[in-house]
Amino acid sequence: MSTDAGDRAALRRKLRSRRSALDATFRAAAAASAAAHITRLPGWAAAQRIALYWPNDGEIDTTALIQLCRKHNKQVYLPVLAPGSTLVFRAWLPDQPLLNNRFNIPEPGQNCPEHPVSGLDILILPVVGWQRDGCRLGMGGGFYDRTLASVEGPRYVGLAYQCQEITGLAMERWDVGLEYVLTETGLQRLST
Repeated sequence: MSTDAGDRAALRRKLRSRRSALDATFRAAAAASAAAHITRLPGWAAAQRIALYWPNDGEIDTTALIQLCRKHNKQVYLPVLAPGSTLVFRAWLPDQPLLNNRFNIPEPGQNCPEHPVSGLDILILPVVGWQRDGCRLGMGGGFYDRTLASVEGPRYVGLAYQCQEITGLAMERWDVGLEYVLTETGLQRLST
């Protein structure tokens, strides 16, 4: 069963409004709590290449996760817009400046090494809405779905506030499902 695109757009607006309404103190605590919970992810200790994203539009701040990765000598990768409305992942070191893309989201520059998605250990994805069956509602551009189509290798972990949990959304054939979701309340294994 397919969900109407208009229904998805309305749901996105509702959920984005919900997360934008969270106060700054709660947001900061949620980001710290999520970073503490990531260490429970199976494979975390051995993982060396972690892809995250730069937060935008009320998403959970990934700074604490990035700092945790660096503290444990894990290489941090961030998404970079690529042709065909896809993403590539480039290494980001602390001393390298980030450049704003066309959406005004910071990303590593051309001089930063690119790594194939299949070679990443953990990929933390931004989420507008998530379900316990692994369905992820993104911003609607399809960048992650196109990039991750038929890719095997990394563990897919959504990062979201608990209040972004939804039910009743049908997964489209092109949707990439989540294995886990990381929220301020903990790490949850999803039934994909």
